[in-house]
Amino acid sequence: MTTIAFLGPEGTFAHAAVRSLPAASGAILLPLANVTLAIDAVRAGAADAALVPLENSVEGAVPATLDELANGDALVIAEETYLSVTFELMARPGLLLEDIRSVATHPHAEAQVRRWLISTLPTAQVALVGSTAGAAQAVAGGEFDAAVGAAVAGELYGLDIVAHDIADTEGAVTRFVLLTRPAPPGPRTGNDRTTLVAYLREDHSGALLEILSEFATRAVNLTRIESRPTKGRIGQYCFSIDCEGHIDDERVGDAIAALHRVCSDVRYLGSYPRRDGELGPVPAGRSDSEFVESRAWLAKVRADGTS
Repeated sequence: MTTIAFLGPEGTFAHAAVRSLPAASGAILLPLANVTLAIDAVRAGAADAALVPLENSVEGAVPATLDELANGDALVIAEETYLSVTFELMARPGLLLEDIRSVATHPHAEAQVRRWLISTLPTAQVALVGSTAGAAQAVAGGEFDAAVGAAVAGELYGLDIVAHDIADTEGAVTRFVLLTRPAPPGPRTGNDRTTLVAYLREDHSGALLEILSEFATRAVNLTRIESRPTKGRIGQYCFSIDCEGHIDDERVGDAIAALHRVCSDVRYLGSYPRRDGELGPVPAGRSDSEFVESRAWLAKVRADGTS
């Protein structure tokens, strides 16, 4: 039976996201305290996959996930899913809004409700914990007065919703990715995404432009790029990149191979079906057939000197 680790405990947004995956039907769901533990469970063989947050439409990328994917034993993204996020303020039954003196939540959740907390509970102390469900669990245990998280966490831990939908920005969405140990990519669907990490050979003028140019000249659109420190000395960075297309697409594969020439290393993190948006038209000269034809033309020139 398949085991899928996720950022727990039960009642987190990750829990809701993992339950939406077809792969979770009949699987053992393994809640763990943080992203690192969930990913390590896959690396150690204690889980077959891990569902972790990668980015949020309001707060941006999740650094813990980016850093784990860039370092340690390689994993790949097998699937992505999106979850609309609604935040509730939850407290033990009988506690009123004006009685709340302490609030617990996850750092990414706090960033998305910060102005609401400042304006509504200006004197409350905010504690940052490992997950929104863990915050609800701590409130149920008497450690804090209230928690910010998903409504399901309140249901699980016997809390009342004191204030509903408290996000500073409406319509927030979190992107989650399902990680597995390295395996051949699935077949192309025609609307795919590829993720990789590019490590600079050295810090120099135009280093990022070199990376971007390899995609631009092949008309490969980037949907996300993040710089992250390599954990060495100050000024050493790698780039976490999402691009449209599949590694089996000629132009995508050609761009990644070109990065391998100009970077000190490239870590391939998977090609998988894209769950948002649609792939735009491929410009003239960048289709698979045109790449194949141009290579055949070059081979003929090299073989007999005629074009």
